[in-house]
Amino acid sequence: MTRHRPPGVFRRTAGAVAAGALALAGVIALPATTAQADTTAKGDVIANLWEWNWNSIASECTDVLGPAGYGAVQVAPPSESLKQSSYYWWDVYQPYSYTLNSRFGTATQFASMVSACHAAGVKVYTDAVINHTAAQTGTGYDGTTITSKYDTPDWDPADYHTSADCPTSDLTIQDYSNLTQVQNCELLGLPDLKTSADNVRSGLAAFLNKQIALGVDGFRVDSAKHIPATDLAAIVAKLNTTTSGAAPYVFDEVYPGSTPQPSDYYGSGDVLDFTYASKMKSAFQGNVSDLSSLESSGILPAANSVSFVTNHDTERNGLHMSYKDGDSYKLANLFELAYKWSTPTIYSSWQWTQSDQAPPNSAGFVTDTDCSDGWNCLDRDTAVVGMVAWHNAAGSAAVSNWSTKSSSVIGFGRSGAGFFAVNNGSSSATYTFATGMADGTYSNVVDGGASTVTVSGGNASITIPAKDAVAFYNSSYTCTVGCDDGGSGGGSTSTVTATFNEYAATTSGTDVYVVGSIDALGAWDTSKAVPLSSTGYPIWSGAVTVPINTSFTYKFIKKDSSGNVTWESNANRSAATTTSALSLNNSWNVANADATDVTFNEYATTTYGTNVYVVGSVASLGSWNTSDAIPLSSESYPTWSKLVIVPKSTAFTYKYVKKDSSGNVTWESGTNRSYTTGTSSGYTTSDTWK
Repeated sequence: MTRHRPPGVFRRTAGAVAAGALALAGVIALPATTAQADTTAKGDVIANLWEWNWNSIASECTDVLGPAGYGAVQVAPPSESLKQSSYYWWDVYQPYSYTLNSRFGTATQFASMVSACHAAGVKVYTDAVINHTAAQTGTGYDGTTITSKYDTPDWDPADYHTSADCPTSDLTIQDYSNLTQVQNCELLGLPDLKTSADNVRSGLAAFLNKQIALGVDGFRVDSAKHIPATDLAAIVAKLNTTTSGAAPYVFDEVYPGSTPQPSDYYGSGDVLDFTYASKMKSAFQGNVSDLSSLESSGILPAANSVSFVTNHDTERNGLHMSYKDGDSYKLANLFELAYKWSTPTIYSSWQWTQSDQAPPNSAGFVTDTDCSDGWNCLDRDTAVVGMVAWHNAAGSAAVSNWSTKSSSVIGFGRSGAGFFAVNNGSSSATYTFATGMADGTYSNVVDGGASTVTVSGGNASITIPAKDAVAFYNSSYTCTVGCDDGGSGGGSTSTVTATFNEYAATTSGTDVYVVGSIDALGAWDTSKAVPLSSTGYPIWSGAVTVPINTSFTYKFIKKDSSGNVTWESNANRSAATTTSALSLNNSWNVANADATDVTFNEYATTTYGTNVYVVGSVASLGSWNTSDAIPLSSESYPTWSKLVIVPKSTAFTYKYVKKDSSGNVTWESGTNRSYTTGTSSGYTTSDTWK
């Protein structure tokens, strides 16, 4: 996990278990014969089906991942975790016990999922939260009740780091450049397990070995940077071989920071490469021609890393791309599969408008994945499935025949094993490429084999549609799944995601909608207006799929419980899409022409469950009503930030408040702060709680 923050930012959390409590006898009956996946091939593509439930993963392994040629599936933490009223996604990173009854299904369903994936030839890697346990007390998904965060079914207070190990007054990490704090203090109040103690190491290994006994083939180690490298290596050394007889595959999450470094962890496994994902974002939101120097750009060594385009943290905090980036996002994934480097991952999860938003659920328990409603199933996309086959066929063949045709168009081969060309531009492009391929006619795997490419004299004239790719390796490629474009789309989707964020104070029973001039926004029909989510109240948000390269006008409306509609009083707002996702930030009754933005930055430490807000004298800051105060993001904790739309050339006063989980409000001390906007944009504050 990355550096988490209070409510809006908590994430994975693994745990440990007393070795003697983990006996398997009588817990789960395994099938008499279980088909085993081949766990010896390290380079297989990993499908990261993040927070899918066990039944849905079993079906996906059988119907999609196995037939498509995926090597492994990465699944969410399987242990029992915190269950709280908002059912946030990060509940599962706060372990309550090491039973395998979780929000994703029962222990029996988990074991059945592993068996089904193995039968399809797909390995299973689980998310291992072993740095800490839950910061919040309460009741878990299997009924476990915790009243002290240092006393769980698996651990006693002596099993955690204390003031003897952590130098900060509240035991939390306050300086992320200080290695002792990073590894011995608590990440946002999550109790930090004393992994230097052998009984803790043994308990954690026992928890992981319980999963191995059920067929699990490896682990993504959450928050690995917060575990000393020597401790993690000692835990890994205690792991059993898998049911196939191989060592479990381990890859560590070492989030970027000054200390520790990814190379410190090569002794315990591979490391997730955040720099690689950052390079993908830079290239596919800029010039893909920059990828010619990818290998020397600071990414991790291929032999020690796992690559990805995004994950559940970085798609939400803006560090990396997300499904909201439309075709550019998909093209980055196709490139990852085409370029010979480290173990690649493909991320599939649900669509969201708020960073903390829960997955689709029933009373917290994740419901079955529906790729046509609320989920983004990139793993079964026609182009992605084709490139998985291409990736497998290219194997270890070296990159060759690199060609840069423009800042948006590149192509390269894999020493005669395949050829790939991508066009990240907004219009179709035709070029002749030296492919390194034998002469013949080849099927384009990106469109499922619907089109072909002819190579003559090693060269091919290829027309690549806008925001699309062409790839071939075989004259008779047969599409396996997603052939009817039943996934998230094959080829160019010609759409992007527009996220609407509107500050609007409302009374109970009144909701906010966006309506506009294009069909996706109801074509000005208020009965077809798009409802926005109040999860981040008083900011209402919603993501809408809109056509690329399109200008449109829009407005926000309020509807009460009787269906009465109230329009904003300002003129119609206007926007235009390109080929990248966009966010539109507005404030009720503040016209675009009269608006500017101020990003409020407040340095404030908090306890778990407490958030920071800004409130002020103007309507767009709540008019001093703390119920309408604007919640700040803790993505860069302990600095809390938020861009707020306010009127131009306006003087106002403001202050910060803290609200705990019960809604109690604490004002900062001192006099009101003051600010005056001008006629430009991009204003910022830099404040510290007083």
